[in-house]
Amino acid sequence: MIDRLAQAWHGRGPLTRLLWPMSLLYGALGAGQRWLYRRRWLDVQKLPVPVIVVGNVLVGGAGKTPLVMALVQHLQSLGWRPGVISRGHGRTETACREVRAHLSAEQCGDEPLLIHQRTGAPVFVAARRDQAARDLLRAHPQVDVIVADDGLQHHRLGRDLNIAVFDERGTGNGYLLPAGPLREPWPRQAKVDEHDRLRPTALVVHTGANPQISGFVCHRRLADHALAADGSRMALSDLRAQTALHALAGIAKPASFFSMLRQAGLNLQKTTAYSDHHNFTVADLPADPRVTVLVTEKDAVKIMPLVMSKSHCGSTGPRLLSVPLLIEPEPAFFEALEPYLKNWRAGSHPLPSHHGHKTS
Repeated sequence: MIDRLAQAWHGRGPLTRLLWPMSLLYGALGAGQRWLYRRRWLDVQKLPVPVIVVGNVLVGGAGKTPLVMALVQHLQSLGWRPGVISRGHGRTETACREVRAHLSAEQCGDEPLLIHQRTGAPVFVAARRDQAARDLLRAHPQVDVIVADDGLQHHRLGRDLNIAVFDERGTGNGYLLPAGPLREPWPRQAKVDEHDRLRPTALVVHTGANPQISGFVCHRRLADHALAADGSRMALSDLRAQTALHALAGIAKPASFFSMLRQAGLNLQKTTAYSDHHNFTVADLPADPRVTVLVTEKDAVKIMPLVMSKSHCGSTGPRLLSVPLLIEPEPAFFEALEPYLKNWRAGSHPLPSHHGHKTS
């Protein structure tokens, strides 16, 4: 049914028209919630440090987590000390907790674990992102900016900048859920109060090959190397001569990962796609030790422990390599970010007068 909906969201056919009344209800509920926050009947939790929210307007993955990692690394290169908060989708626990390298994806979520491993930044997960942010600041008082992985529609968390990530789908058929893929109406209202901590002006980025909306370009590509369980690197070019390559992916768009591997010149003997945040087990892995399995870094945080466990038990299995997925924003994106950073350095949180490329 989910696949059928995803196909239907490309247009406005019978199924989407049937679901359209439900999308009106969804939109009314969202508008009502925003109205309550703006009327201060519900509290927006403001933090003592700037908050950047990176999220999707559409359901499904559009590349926000790789963008979060690129943004965190950029901030670190400028001398900022960012922390990251996330809901921790897919984890089995509900309590707020700090992500540690030794934790499993079941405990803290695959994406938060990957962000912590890649950037070294402190990461906290909680159902309520404002709680995650406050606990993070208490544990790491040196943090001077919070980056939220997802949360555009989590209005309880006050923010100073929204970054909305789109892919090749654009806005789909333009309908709200469930008649379309939109989580909220887009574009947003043209005029935004500069003191509005609920929905401040957004920088818009797109990761698709053929962007459907105006915004900054983010190039998605694979790294030129793969990582083994021990951290060693192998050039992707060294894998081109191998024929026993099996690619697995439990991400939003497995086909795009497989396609990029093939574009890198790899001859994939087999590909297996799973749903996003799939909970991998040993049964999902090939038993043949002659096979080399290629996975994303996001999946590797769940699969690597399985392979290591088999090795510790004395059993042999396939060689596992993770291939990092990189997002490289165009230089203009970081240039548009600079006025915000200067304002925040000066201790001022209101939006700068120049917003760069934006859609309000």
